[in-house]
Amino acid sequence: MESLIPMWGNFGAIAVMTLAAVGSAAGVGVAGMAAIGAWKKCYVQNKPAPFLLVGFVGAPLTQTIYGYIVMNSLLGVPTTPANFMQKLAAGIAGGAAIGMSAYFQGKGAACACDSFAETGKGVAADFIVLGMTETVALFVMVFLLTVKF
Repeated sequence: MESLIPMWGNFGAIAVMTLAAVGSAAGVGVAGMAAIGAWKKCYVQNKPAPFLLVGFVGAPLTQTIYGYIVMNSLLGVPTTPANFMQKLAAGIAGGAAIGMSAYFQGKGAACACDSFAETGKGVAADFIVLGMTETVALFVMVFLLTVKF
């Protein structure tokens, strides 16, 4: 069992990156589908399709970077019998929180795509709301970076 301790601690580091990336992929997928639908509506109405929707679609990608930063931080701490469960739990719970932030940011971005393509208005407010959703992932990252393992 003693030899498995480093593996379990490092699994937490891998989990934070993986779960953050899964959330980013889901968020980008949801927003991307909405952007394609919004562009289709524009084409049908002979309106110009706003390229700005790509900015909404890409918003959830940053959570993967936060997962990578936390992963590197966790891998930089030696795993011991005293901290391996803490590293494991931090990675799984932190990754889930960061990933959910990305997913729901993608859902918000999907609504922003539909709204902006239809009205051509509200882009600043839309990005502010997406930034608020992103703040959850930033808080999780910062708080995990301050934990003493």
